[in-house]
Amino acid sequence: MSNSDQSRVQTASLSPDKVMHKLVSLAKRRGFIFPSSEIYGGLSSCFDYGPLGSEMKKNIKDLWWHSMTRRHANIVGIDASIMMNPTVWEASGHVASFNDPMIDDRTTKRRYRADHLIENHIEKLRRDGKTEQAAKVQKAYEAVAEAPDANRALYELILAEAIKAPDTGSGDWTEVRQFNLMFQCAMGAVADTSNIVYLRPETAQGIFVNFHNVREASRMKVPFGIAQIGKAFRNEIVKGNFIFRMVEFEQMEMQYFVKPGTQIEAFEAWREERFNWYIDVLGINREKLHWYKHDKLAHYADLAYDIKFAFPFGIEEIEGIHSRTDFDLSQHQKYSGKNMEYIDQTTNERYIPYVVETSSGSDRLFLALLSDAYQEDVVDGEPRVMLKLSPRVAPVKAAVLPLMKKGEMGEKADRLRDDLSKSFLVQYDDAASIGKRYRRQDEIGTPFCFTVDHQSLEDNTITVRYRDSASQERIDMARAAEFLGAKLV
Repeated sequence: MSNSDQSRVQTASLSPDKVMHKLVSLAKRRGFIFPSSEIYGGLSSCFDYGPLGSEMKKNIKDLWWHSMTRRHANIVGIDASIMMNPTVWEASGHVASFNDPMIDDRTTKRRYRADHLIENHIEKLRRDGKTEQAAKVQKAYEAVAEAPDANRALYELILAEAIKAPDTGSGDWTEVRQFNLMFQCAMGAVADTSNIVYLRPETAQGIFVNFHNVREASRMKVPFGIAQIGKAFRNEIVKGNFIFRMVEFEQMEMQYFVKPGTQIEAFEAWREERFNWYIDVLGINREKLHWYKHDKLAHYADLAYDIKFAFPFGIEEIEGIHSRTDFDLSQHQKYSGKNMEYIDQTTNERYIPYVVETSSGSDRLFLALLSDAYQEDVVDGEPRVMLKLSPRVAPVKAAVLPLMKKGEMGEKADRLRDDLSKSFLVQYDDAASIGKRYRRQDEIGTPFCFTVDHQSLEDNTITVRYRDSASQERIDMARAAEFLGAKLV
């Protein structure tokens, strides 16, 4: 039986908790992700990317950036400040409405999203076959938005359905109240309300306020896009599932400015392109990707879809594609007093552009890629753990493994490592048996291993060992860099 035909232990056969435990353990042990400030007990939902994690995350961001700013002649990038004039967040609506409805359990002192409790309750009723009751609760939930006091309506619905905390089973609830998710800080020497600024909760507003700056400096004509990768901060009360939801995270967003009336066509084009990017560029299993259409839209949107991924803990969002209308530019025109109109030089038409947004989180995507890649199988009669990452995404592109670390064999391996390191991240490993070294590389997702052996001394060839199949072939050592470059296209 060939290695590729050997029985595979799929992660689907493991419980979600066990899969997540394995991922978290591997991530820390092999230097992908560490708990932040761990020697002081850590900080809830804050993490540090280790040597391999920072490389892999950079690969993800580079692939996204290339797909946006290199493959599209009418998309350029910016890097806006994290802190902005606080009026920006008044114009965007974040000061007034960037809130979550929270409810506390008096017994355990734990806090929960009230809307999530109800949504999970409805989903459980459906799973249990209680479709009529689920429909009744769903109708009541949808009516909350029209209630004079939405917080009170949520609270009464939770009590009426006797909804309990999902993790403790307790339910001695406080009333529902709104909790603003923005972090405040004081700028300057005096800490008073006049000096309050916010850590940005999203990167999009830095794009909108620079609409004319970018358009004029880059001589852009509508339609055009502005891309940005940057940190955002949300004072999330409900956190968890490792790096899926954190208080400090990184967004990859592109705002595409179009003529009003053309936004649906642009929306559909971007919806198709973004979905295919996950499959064609990142190599994610198509069966784990799902579309979700928003029926309940944000105040700025006229159409919205999410791309969701089947994580071990459930199907959750990894990217949103939104038609934001002209809300943002109109609001900034209103609050700043600056004209945000675009003038078409060909037709002399004046209008405030509509916007199609693509917004994904590099941290969530990182976790999705780890989840998708994690596999356990048996090779040569021994169990192994493998990250089946796309070579484009894998942090280490190849490992150089001398069969013997001393003498001419070691010298050849050193020269090969030095040559490959000019263009690729490679690891050099001469410790333990060759089998153990292969397993170490499989576990971190290294797609290729180059073994320098006795035959290498005779004809200057090396063994290429493929991670996924564990099969091998020989190539000329001088072709190693060319071989790797071709595999990473």
